[in-house]
Amino acid sequence: MTVTKRDLVLAISDKLDRHQQEVQDVVQAVLDQMFEALARGDKIELRGFGVFEVKIRKARVGRNPHQPERDIPIPARAVVRFKPGKDLREAVLKLTPGQASPSTD
Repeated sequence: MTVTKRDLVLAISDKLDRHQQEVQDVVQAVLDQMFEALARGDKIELRGFGVFEVKIRKARVGRNPHQPERDIPIPARAVVRFKPGKDLREAVLKLTPGQASPSTD
């Protein structure tokens, strides 16, 4: 199952007995602040949930499976990494394989 921003807004609105538009504005403001912080290269630490941070991936050489003899240079680039906090990691470990959504990687 995929949880969307709309799903979060509805759940928070019900839980806090607030108008959906009010919750939507708060959720969007939080996401905007996270976006801006990561775009500056800052780290976001949410205790018990996890850490978002920008990491630099090293340049490397890739291969085209259809032309394995041909090297493809892949330049260094910045990526966002998420490291789950202890509470989240422990909660996810309790899932049985049938409970987790299939990965789309």
